[in-house]
Amino acid sequence: MFGLGFQELLVILIMALLFFGGNKLPEVGGALGKAIREFQRATKEPTTSALRPRETADHQPTENDTTKGRGRA
Repeated sequence: MFGLGFQELLVILIMALLFFGGNKLPEVGGALGKAIREFQRATKEPTTSALRPRETADHQPTENDTTKGRGRA
């Protein structure tokens, strides 16, 4: 996780406790967790939507449509 060891995480936790206080810390942690989940979801979304075929109801095949074969092998 970001290359942080136990000592670094402990220092960050103590600094957060001093900065936000004990009563506000669970609220801040929940908001941080929610932000991380949203960020991960947003970074995964373009790759999953790019792999899905697009469904367009308004597409009408034309004479020059590239998906249509020309009858030659």
